[in-house]
Amino acid sequence: MASLLIIITIIICVLLGFIVLIQNPKGGGLSSNFSSSSQLMGVQKTGDFLEKGTWVLAIAIMVLSLVINVSVKGGGGQRSEDPALMEQIKKASKPANTAPAAAPINLPTTPATTPAPAPKK
Repeated sequence: MASLLIIITIIICVLLGFIVLIQNPKGGGLSSNFSSSSQLMGVQKTGDFLEKGTWVLAIAIMVLSLVINVSVKGGGGQRSEDPALMEQIKKASKPANTAPAAAPINLPTTPATTPAPAPKK
């Protein structure tokens, strides 16, 4: 369903691009090459038709974008994944205690059997 909506949106985007390129700006444009179509409907009617088509396609893209966003489940929802995979993820996320327990370090509190040096005279 979502891929069909995305394909329709892409087709509408391409049509919108063509309509925008065909429109006659102040300095002329691609619509000057289509003189037979402007003679058929008249210059003013062609402009009105292209402007209305632009608005309709732009609104259709906005509506389809909202429909796609609602219909496609996002990353925030609950997923039904494989329980074994979820268990592996939980095991991997726990910190591993691979270091052995450290034995307490016994430091000597008194010097060993070395006598203190005699004072010099």
